[in-house]
Amino acid sequence: MSGRIQLALNVDDLGESIAFYSKLFGAEPAKVRPGYANFAIAEPPLKLVLLESPGQGGSLNHLGVEVAGTDVVEAEQARLAEAGLPAVDEQRTTCCYARQDKFWVKGAPDGERWEIYTVLSDSPTFWGREGSQSWKAAEAELDDDHDTAPTADRAGPTECCGSTSQPEEPADASGKCC
Repeated sequence: MSGRIQLALNVDDLGESIAFYSKLFGAEPAKVRPGYANFAIAEPPLKLVLLESPGQGGSLNHLGVEVAGTDVVEAEQARLAEAGLPAVDEQRTTCCYARQDKFWVKGAPDGERWEIYTVLSDSPTFWGREGSQSWKAAEAELDDDHDTAPTADRAGPTECCGSTSQPEEPADASGKCC
């Protein structure tokens, strides 16, 4: 699989964290929105996502691999299914101020949250609807070792990266995430 690793961290103070990581990586954020920032670091190839979560700073939110396109997302999902790793499908979803096609890998031995995704476009909102399931539904599927069927047709708002801090997006908006 080619792409870049994504590391999403919960931070207590977004401004303080942006200042620290800007110095650490010698780069400014690629995107800053309320409660959210991301860095697209060239060397080492890394997508660093900061999610403001007061009281949870310093903890891992989730991990991911950003890939070149939907065809790669689909190929990786098929490859991992063949290897026995089921997925929670979230095509055409909006999260982290982005419209994306993605899936969550199910069955990490220590409960880490891994997503394989591609960014389709930018979004003015953090998360929203449009044929995708809610984070709570995806999380329940990730935690349920018995149900391995991916689903993308659940009703309810989409939540990205385990956060529901932003308002729901209009059904016709498009976006760019994590």
